[in-house]
This record gives sequence, structure tokens and C-alpha cells, in this order.
Amino acid sequence: MTQARILIVPGWRNSGPGHWQSLWAERFAGVERVDQDDWITPSRSAWVASISQAILAQPGPVVVVAHSLGCIATTHLPDEAVQRIQGALLVAPADPERRAILSDFAPVPYAKLPYRSVLVASSNDPYCPVRLAGAYARAWGSELVRMQDAGHINIASGHGDWPLGLALLQSLTGAPLSTKWEEAATAV
Repeated sequence: MTQARILIVPGWRNSGPGHWQSLWAERFAGVERVDQDDWITPSRSAWVASISQAILAQPGPVVVVAHSLGCIATTHLPDEAVQRIQGALLVAPADPERRAILSDFAPVPYAKLPYRSVLVASSNDPYCPVRLAGAYARAWGSELVRMQDAGHINIASGHGDWPLGLALLQSLTGAPLSTKWEEAATAV
């Protein structure tokens, strides 16, 4: 079985330096980050196309690691991309109906995802009430991990390296992630 590649899907305004997504992309081998042409005024069609293209460019299955609006964009993916997804870690999903600038991503699909997914939500996320995140998890068939007072699970709420997230990711990949340093050392 081919080892799944990790695809980092940041949310609105990207995940900057020090964000757990950025740290993981820098540290681990087999990790690719999806880039968007416009992080400030997101377009659903453009974001979904970028994510789909990144998935289909991989040689085998992928595990998506999405944050915020990236979670919602992931649920809008077309079938050919969805078929390549082995699992998804969906962290602090956004509520596109609460912010006009994100409304292009509404309505959010409420259909079961055909792959294993873990949705991580916070009891005090300012961008998505925990009840809504729970409704997403039920509709998508996701395992729900509810964190107490974790904010938007980003650098502003004190989640830099985020070991719990890494453990959840490893539960989806089925294997520990190797660092880029380890991979380089074994290639020599």
C-alpha cells in the first residue's frame, strides 16, 4: 500500500509563520501545502480548483489537513479529487454564513464524507459556534474532538506546534510521520 501524502489546506488569510500547519509543512517529509491566488477575498471555485489540482497531482492517496475555511472548501471538492482522499483532519471549521466575505462557500454541504475524518472544534471558537461544528461532524460522519477553550486553534490561541493535532493526524495516516531531516539521512 502506498504511503499517503499529507496535503495542508490553510483557511482564510492563510496560516502564517508559527501556525501548526506551517510548522508541520516545514518539518515533515511527504507534506505539501496548497497555495491560493487570493487569501483575502476567497472564491469557492478558485479554492476548490487549487485543492483538487494539488490532490490529483499526488502519486497516490492523500490525507487532507484543513483549517477553518479550508475545511469548508474540502467538503466542496469534486468526486475525482474525493476518491483520492484517504482521510481528513478538519480543524476549527469556519461558518461562511457569519461573514459576508466567506459567503461564496455557503451553503455548506451536509453530506457524509466517503473517507474517515476527524473534526476538531473548540468550545469558544469565535468563527464557528461549537454546536455548528458538532452539526458539521454529524452530517459529514466525522469523529468529533471537542477542545475546551481552545479558541480558533491557531497561533493566536496558543497552538503553535500542537502535539494533539499531530497525534490525530497520525491516527489517519496509520504511521508516524518522518521528518525531512530523517528522510535526507536515510537517502545518503
